[in-house]
Amino acid sequence: MFGIGMTELVVILVVALIIIGPKKLPDLAKSLGKGLAEFRRAADDVKESLHVDEFKKDADDIKNSLIHGALKNQDKGASPAAEAAEDVKDSDNDTSEEEEQPPSHS
Repeated sequence: MFGIGMTELVVILVVALIIIGPKKLPDLAKSLGKGLAEFRRAADDVKESLHVDEFKKDADDIKNSLIHGALKNQDKGASPAAEAAEDVKDSDNDTSEEEEQPPSHS
């Protein structure tokens, strides 16, 4: 829990008990719990208003479709990257053949 071990937590509670006192400590813990619950509700409202869950779901759908599309292309025998590399090779071969031909003198 936040990198705090059991001994550190016990020390914090003992110090809080000494500083705040046994009568006020339960009230403080109760108000702290209410504050955290209110903060969570507010954070959930912000997430809901920004539609974070919908964006995350859409991003996951896009990711899955890209992965499945890449897998389908690999099943066919060529990946999009391999096809792009072949296109580049073909275009390089076309230009090198044109350069090797001597100019015609008419």
